[in-house]
Amino acid sequence: MEHMIGATWTGNAVFYRVWAPKFSSVAVEVHRDGKTRAIALSRAEGGYFIGEDPEGRPGDTYGYRLNEGDQILPDPASRALSGGVHGRSLVIDPAAFNWTDQGWRSPALRDLVVYELHIGTFTQAGTFLAAKDRLPYLRTLGITAIELMPLADFPGTRNWGYDGVQIYAPASCYGTPDDLRSLVDAAHGEGIAVILDVVYNHLGPDGNYLSAFSPYYFHSRHHTPWGNGFNFDADHCAPVREYFRANPGYWMDEFHIDGFRFDAAHEIQDDTTPHILAEMTDEIHKRGGFAIAEDDRNEARMLTPTSQGGMGFDGVWADDFHHSIRVTLTGENHSYLGNFTGGATEAGAVLEEGWLYHGQKAPVTGKPRGTPGGHLPPHQFVHCLSNHDQVGNRAFGDRISQVTSLSGYRAISMLLCLSPYTPMLFMGQEWAATSPFLFFTDHNEKLGKLVIEGRRKEFASFPEFADAETRERIPSPQDQETFLKSKLRWDEVEREPHALVLSLYRECLQLRRKEAAFRPCARDGYRTECEKDTLRILWTGSDTEWLLVTHLGEACEISPGGTWQSVLSSEEIRFGGIRTAHSEVEALQFRGPESILLKRSLPGTRTK
Repeated sequence: MEHMIGATWTGNAVFYRVWAPKFSSVAVEVHRDGKTRAIALSRAEGGYFIGEDPEGRPGDTYGYRLNEGDQILPDPASRALSGGVHGRSLVIDPAAFNWTDQGWRSPALRDLVVYELHIGTFTQAGTFLAAKDRLPYLRTLGITAIELMPLADFPGTRNWGYDGVQIYAPASCYGTPDDLRSLVDAAHGEGIAVILDVVYNHLGPDGNYLSAFSPYYFHSRHHTPWGNGFNFDADHCAPVREYFRANPGYWMDEFHIDGFRFDAAHEIQDDTTPHILAEMTDEIHKRGGFAIAEDDRNEARMLTPTSQGGMGFDGVWADDFHHSIRVTLTGENHSYLGNFTGGATEAGAVLEEGWLYHGQKAPVTGKPRGTPGGHLPPHQFVHCLSNHDQVGNRAFGDRISQVTSLSGYRAISMLLCLSPYTPMLFMGQEWAATSPFLFFTDHNEKLGKLVIEGRRKEFASFPEFADAETRERIPSPQDQETFLKSKLRWDEVEREPHALVLSLYRECLQLRRKEAAFRPCARDGYRTECEKDTLRILWTGSDTEWLLVTHLGEACEISPGGTWQSVLSSEEIRFGGIRTAHSEVEALQFRGPESILLKRSLPGTRTK
């Protein structure tokens, strides 16, 4: 049997396996109860070193000594760490946890309602176990999957997670590996799947020891925004591919993770066939999981099965929806938002295709972007009004609910929750949270200074930050207060107007779950139309028609065509608006932005 990389508890010994092809000797130094012992590992095929410690037990701390050097290095495949990313690795027994989710089945992809959250700021305690306590709330909200921002252990005690350096070790500042298992187990008990955001395009700048073990992990053949890319396609690439290919399966096998969101998948570069991404999605599918890509190219190939030459992803973040809606409501046009003009016609085009760009030239770059997506099932497109990027990459971490009117926010929220595409919420948006989500880090002093300077320089091209004095007001990522301000204020859910907005989200998501029409398997179950400032989505079932009318302009009257029964309006008094419910309507009077849901029975059927 070939053990996975790292330290594996076999039940009566600990087996070590590490890739260090340029070294003549590797020893593992093991610590327990104040005592230390060294075990020389044997060279194995492919540049690996292996060995067994018959005295080893879970709870041992260990590190590797290369060529009898002075430094003891943490395992690149640590399952946990003691003392931070520069400390020692921990031997873990993954089988010791008592799972209770034996009958669990992940929801169908068309049934996903995703809730993105950051463990450290989701609760005041900022731990796995504290997040677990909020799961019943998420269930009653209508959430069917939580998406955890990256957990790979990182330097310091606060980070978004994209500076992770140990892709097999859950961040210790959030709790133990068994605490994470407890969160996943409880989520499954509430009927909620768990998606893990994984970063396979780079590692953080501090605590990354891969190159200390092998010069072949990275290669100059491919470049990323973070430096040289991983070596997936040059000499000595096989162990690098194994290191990453095995990672999703590890999270599924040992933590019961259901699915993955691949960060910046377009930066995972590989010129071989099959592509490393295809190999990883195949591994995920073999275990019954699913994979979602963040990829801003609008490439249908990402969603094409690997058997047909694609990457095999089950979904993709399609941020064109967010961009078009934001420009419509705020008029912002900086950076990539300059590729969007806003308005109902553009938003309607997004709803027709899944994304806006499918081959047209993007004004900001002058280059063609995207491929057609209208042939793909709608649930493969993940739409949002907020995510960690669209909030946290703003200088002051403000949310879209804070830069639009409440009526506009309610209208687009209803559109998101009931549209045929997979909705994703960012923590707190369901009650229009006032807490920002700022960019925060906890790096060493030297690196931290560079991060602060880089953050402020990033906004220098924005007109509102043209002068240095204004840029100085941008919160320092290194300041602990920046992190603390980003924590959700859960007391808001009991107060107006937040409680009223929350009621709208609950009502819409319950309706989405109840009525299959809002979760179509294919595109022939609905059609979209747009006229001036108004979007329409019409679903036709076997006996019922549903019509969602979203108006994003000024006061006007619109005919829905015939007589309809009013089901829901984003401007009802119970949601914070001024409208009283009407049973039957033949004309819609709008005073401003609003979404209204109507239904009627088809001829020959009885009204439900």
